[in-house]
Amino acid sequence: MADGVTSRLLFLCGAAIIAAWLAAAISAPWLAPHDPLASFTPLLPPGSPGFVLGTDLLGRDILSRLIWGARPVVTLSLAATVIAYVVGTAAGLVAGFRGGRTDSLLSFLSNILLSFPVLVLYLVIIVALGASAVNVVIAVAVGTTPLVFRIVRDLARGLAGRDFVTVAVTQGEAEWRILWHDILPNAAPALVNDFCLRLGYGVMMVGALGFLGLGLPPPAPDWGGMITDGRALAFAFPYLVLFPCLALVSLVLALSLVADNRPGAP
Repeated sequence: MADGVTSRLLFLCGAAIIAAWLAAAISAPWLAPHDPLASFTPLLPPGSPGFVLGTDLLGRDILSRLIWGARPVVTLSLAATVIAYVVGTAAGLVAGFRGGRTDSLLSFLSNILLSFPVLVLYLVIIVALGASAVNVVIAVAVGTTPLVFRIVRDLARGLAGRDFVTVAVTQGEAEWRILWHDILPNAAPALVNDFCLRLGYGVMMVGALGFLGLGLPPPAPDWGGMITDGRALAFAFPYLVLFPCLALVSLVLALSLVADNRPGAP
């Protein structure tokens, strides 16, 4: 019972943090106390009148930039993860169910992408296409899709030999119907957990790209960009990097808590 109560509390804690950042992203125009691009007195410490978390090197309100910065982190990571899951799930189901040459070809393409160090792959894509929100989504989706493909393929291969699938094949049901109505629902519990974890991975990658200067072009508020802007003065003014780091960590941790402790998790 104690473990069940603890798990439920951890799930609720994670869900509350996610809901708070979603609310911040949606209501940023009304919730942020200042314009995130407006300049005031530089390097005001946290707790200064009118600036709860202080100001950065250019005098911009850190709290306002954190709130506005939640928008690209949430939307870009969510869009990239959804795209990766749609493509990776479709390819993984077909490869795992059909096997043979189809499986070999799709697995080969997946292995090609996985052979690249992930940040190098992102760098190549964004340098080739240019730094923008759309290209960040493309880069993260391309890097995540083969990982999703592998998981779905293995699940589909395991389920393809089950009796209920064999019966459906014997009855002459269409392949798409077997994949959609028989295999996918049975794989769904594991995929829901993985989706939450992949979304956390997407959050980290969006932040990493912003930190490397490959995310949203400045001066757009971006958590990774805020860390980059403050790192030169991090020893003298640690709050410049502490608050955006905490924002990233809190969202990734919350997604992990939800994935590991959600009701009915395998």
